[in-house]
Amino acid sequence: MTLSPWLYPVLFTGGVAAGWIDSIAGGGGLVTIPLLLWVGLPAQMVLGTNKFQSSFGSFTAALHYTRRGVVSLHDALPGILFTLVGAALGSIAVQLVSGAVLNGMIPFLLLGIAVYLLFTPSLGRKSADPKFSRITFYMLFGILLGFYDGFFGPGTGSFLIFVFIRFFGLDFLRASSAAKIVNVATNAAALLYFGAHGQVLWTVAALMAVFNISGAVFGAHLALRHGSGFVRKVFLGVASALIAKFAYDTFT
Repeated sequence: MTLSPWLYPVLFTGGVAAGWIDSIAGGGGLVTIPLLLWVGLPAQMVLGTNKFQSSFGSFTAALHYTRRGVVSLHDALPGILFTLVGAALGSIAVQLVSGAVLNGMIPFLLLGIAVYLLFTPSLGRKSADPKFSRITFYMLFGILLGFYDGFFGPGTGSFLIFVFIRFFGLDFLRASSAAKIVNVATNAAALLYFGAHGQVLWTVAALMAVFNISGAVFGAHLALRHGSGFVRKVFLGVASALIAKFAYDTFT
């Protein structure tokens, strides 16, 4: 499949914007998935192409955060393992069960998170005591959100940030950093699936990945510079956009 040359600058701009958003608060697919659908790619190829280019941005942001010492890769290893298990189970389940019910639930879950954060402005500004041990936390939420990412996917990064804040006591900056590391694992698993089934438009995906990386570097730099308060604002903005998108998709 080939695209008109004039579409490439639009996709590259979307890649930069998605990398910036995703590196801070998750939700970069809000930009790239509609763009890829708009240029005429089939739905499965949209998901595969998007997953390829976003994986590089996520990996770059995770690397940036770990090098700056915001989060430890070693500490996140159990999360990577359990999330991969959950993603594998979700990928199997999606072949057997319709995602229509889940699609209808997501706007309300996101709305609940946004309202909760608005009414608890101190949450995530500073680190707090975790509600679970590290292994228990990753076993529970890693498998649960990994399953969600393998089964459905959109908004996984935002959900990860919230559970890291609410149940593991991280501030917004460290939660965003940890979410990036864990999300890299599920992205890689999904990418293997899409690639093996020929559902990636490789040229477009590779070129968008370069621009996604540049956006991710810029976004991670801003997050590190401005701290948790800045990440919180971007997170609420992304959550609001996700709510609007899912509500529109569900009720129309």
